[in-house]
Amino acid sequence: MYAISLGDGGAELRPLEPWRAEEFLVHMDRGREFIGQHVGLPDVVTDLESSRLYLQSYAEKAAADKGRIYGIWTDGTLVGGVLFVTMDVENGNAEAGCWLEPSAAGKGLATRAARVIIDWAIEERGIHRVEWVVSAANEPSIAVARRLGMSKDGVLRESYRYRGRRHDMEVWSVLAPEWRAG
Repeated sequence: MYAISLGDGGAELRPLEPWRAEEFLVHMDRGREFIGQHVGLPDVVTDLESSRLYLQSYAEKAAADKGRIYGIWTDGTLVGGVLFVTMDVENGNAEAGCWLEPSAAGKGLATRAARVIIDWAIEERGIHRVEWVVSAANEPSIAVARRLGMSKDGVLRESYRYRGRRHDMEVWSVLAPEWRAG
C-alpha cells in the first residue's frame, strides 16, 4: 500500500479500502457530531456493516473509474478523508469533497489532501473541471475551496434536504488551466 506525505506533522494520505471498515467506523464515532453538522456521512456509516458497504461502494466506483476515497492519517490514526464523490472521465468532470474529525480541523490537512487528489485527477486522469459542492453554512469547507483556488459558480437555493431542513448549497469549481496556472 502507498502513503503520500501531507507535510509537517507526519500526516499521510492513503486509500480508504473496505478492509479498513472497523477503523473507519471508530473514526466516524469519534467525529460523528462534528462531521454531521454539514455532511451526511455520519448518518450513513452507523455500524460495521454500513461502514463496510460504504467503503465497498467506493472500491466499486474506483474499479469503474467513477469515484475514489482516501483517508487522512496523523500519527497512525485515521482523522478524516477526501474523495471524488463522482468522476466522469469521458466528460472531464469530477466532484471532490472532504471531512475531518475535530482533532484534525484547522491544520490545513483537508486543503493539502484535496490538492493531491485534484492534481492527480487533472494531470493523470485528464479531468477538466473539479467541483466542490458545500453547504452555504459550512465556512471551513468554503475556506478550503477558496484556498484551492476555486471560483464560486453559484448557490443552489434550498437544494439539499438534511436532517429535516432544506439547505442552500454553494458550487465552487476549478478548471484544469486555472489549476495549472495556480
